[in-house]
Amino acid sequence: MAKMTRRGFLATAAAATTVRALPTTLARTGGGRRILTLVYDKGLGMMRAVEKVVP
Repeated sequence: MAKMTRRGFLATAAAATTVRALPTTLARTGGGRRILTLVYDKGLGMMRAVEKVVP
């Protein structure tokens, strides 16, 4: 299993923050509640953000 580096963690956290900070008009989907989860991706060997929109 690949080790999580500080740089990878900071990049993932910055990407997650950017997604949350976007206005709704620029986001991929319209209304609804966003649920943001960090998951470990074995293919990439690091954590990545997964966003779900629920009504």
